Amino acid sequence: MTKDLTKITDLPVSIINQLMIDSFVFKKKHDQGQKIDNLLKGKVVALVFEKPSLRTKICFETATTLLGGIPIFISSGQILSSGNYMKGRESIPDIAKNLERFADLIVARVFDHETIQEIAASTKIPVINALCDKYHPTQALADMMTIMWHKKRTDDFKVAYIGDGNNVATSLMHICASLMVNFTIASPKGYEIPKSELLIAMKNLKNSSLDFVEEPEKAVCNADVVYTDTFVSMGQEDEYNERIKAFRGYQVNRQLMKKAKNDALFLHCLPAHRGEEVTDEVIDSKQSVVFDQAECKLHTAKALLKYFLA
Repeated sequence: MTKDLTKITDLPVSIINQLMIDSFVFKKKHDQGQKIDNLLKGKVVALVFEKPSLRTKICFETATTLLGGIPIFISSGQILSSGNYMKGRESIPDIAKNLERFADLIVARVFDHETIQEIAASTKIPVINALCDKYHPTQALADMMTIMWHKKRTDDFKVAYIGDGNNVATSLMHICASLMVNFTIASPKGYEIPKSELLIAMKNLKNSSLDFVEEPEKAVCNADVVYTDTFVSMGQEDEYNERIKAFRGYQVNRQLMKKAKNDALFLHCLPAHRGEEVTDEVIDSKQSVVFDQAECKLHTAKALLKYFLA
């Protein structure tokens, strides 16, 4: 059994598939009004968040509660203070070793991946990465569930990502490579997915393709899914003008969507900066499944908690 989820590639394909199965079981129960379970009765989940969150925080709190567990939310100001004991109250290992005496699992949203690694290395209880600068594995699981909810995958099934090669793009690429889904990303020079992550994805690649281009039009050609994310993520506000200039021409609008398949889905992990990376007419269209995508975060959170704690 995998101890932690620090990145998608921590999970064997068999476990990703089982998480998808469990997520859909939880969705079916949710749709039937069977929201409460006692799988986690007596279990405590510590939610440690350096960064703001709407969907991830609420979904893990709700998932823990509905499964009979006890969620404890801890903000950065209470303990982490940017994860540096010279600035904060105590070291990351000390924090982790304290939390394992009180909780059964840690969900952490942090600035630096090194913080996730340090928490995981310092404690015997499972750690789930709820976002860091390099990866967003819980989002990738929700993304794949959304795709499976609305589409039947075929050999030529294609996911096209338009924009910054950030943590969301990296984790999406890794899960596509693991599950044999063709993946194409269009990014401007200087904003590509890191080469080290591409090499990891290539090693896991079986019977599918990875393509990296600059032109959004080329990326979305024959795409079944068109995905984008904000051009300016949390902590990059000082780069706003530079990034908006660099990503000019990468907006997902009606004209770009027309170059994908007629029934292509539109995905966005949210929050969306409407008028920047996506237009209202796309995100509010019938092709958009962004709120189903948000809902999937609840079902996949339940599946992850079941896997690590039940």
